[in-house]
Amino acid sequence: MKFVQFVEYGGPDVLRVCEGERPKPSGRQVVIEAEAIGVNYADTARREGRYVVPTPLPFVPGTEVAGVVRVVGPEVQTIRPGQRVVALIESGGYAEFVAVDERAVVPLPDGMDARQAAALPVQGLSAYHILQTMGRLEEGETVLVHAAAGGVGTLAVQLAKRFGAKTVIATASTEEKRALAERLGADVTIDYTKDDWAAAVMEATGGRGVDVALEMAGGDVFHQTLDCLAPFGRLVVYGAASGEMTRLNPVRLMAKNWSVIGFFLPQIMKKRALYEQSLRELLAWVQEGSLKLTIGGVYPLEQAAEVHRLLQGRKTHGKLLLVP
Repeated sequence: MKFVQFVEYGGPDVLRVCEGERPKPSGRQVVIEAEAIGVNYADTARREGRYVVPTPLPFVPGTEVAGVVRVVGPEVQTIRPGQRVVALIESGGYAEFVAVDERAVVPLPDGMDARQAAALPVQGLSAYHILQTMGRLEEGETVLVHAAAGGVGTLAVQLAKRFGAKTVIATASTEEKRALAERLGADVTIDYTKDDWAAAVMEATGGRGVDVALEMAGGDVFHQTLDCLAPFGRLVVYGAASGEMTRLNPVRLMAKNWSVIGFFLPQIMKKRALYEQSLRELLAWVQEGSLKLTIGGVYPLEQAAEVHRLLQGRKTHGKLLLVP
């Protein structure tokens, strides 16, 4: 089978297409023949050696796989060969065949396309739990979504409305991306490349600020977003795309009872019931058409390096996928 790995940290060129043996399942593992593979910013951070947790070498990136189960291990209890499934895993997804613990696998609804399924777990579960589990979004509140045309952003805009937000403020860098956010349900859109974007957020809320903010840039954007919070506001940090480390004096939080909350999806994955229930909900909403996925491009597995370049160059919108 073909797979993509890197043996040293660096730019996209360290990704290499390799040939190897198909995995054999042991214990509760199942082997999935991949039909679609999700690409994420976390994959680029892994490649550069700057991920939240250490990345061992050699490493096969990829955390989202959708396809058909071909073989199951001797202790598998719930999954059978021939089932079409999606799985969220820690690594190993950039491959034609992937061995996965059955507890990470969720069967697909009848007729669901594998590309839709592979586009959902990381960004869908992130948006879901940033808003619900960590952000504690309540009916009638206001939400600020940065990078609203991106993978998490496009879903967060929709889910914020589903979960009861009265106002969703979306930021994006181009008119096209802001128009996309509006089509997905954003009430206000703002160009975050302008120096006065934070003032525009405050103006949109009548000077009160937002109740929940999603932040993944770091640096100055973190501090500007913090200043956009309403009293009792919650800022959920789920990345640092700028690469800038942010310093915070916690005394700043006291005057308005602000909260700064970290979100790391693998911790949700450890809570099996929470992970499976929320992923099944997301899949059902996509299947019924009430949750729209934005797939920005589908590329052959061999073009993984080019997909990383596009992703980091901010030349795309929505979700990027690889197909074997």
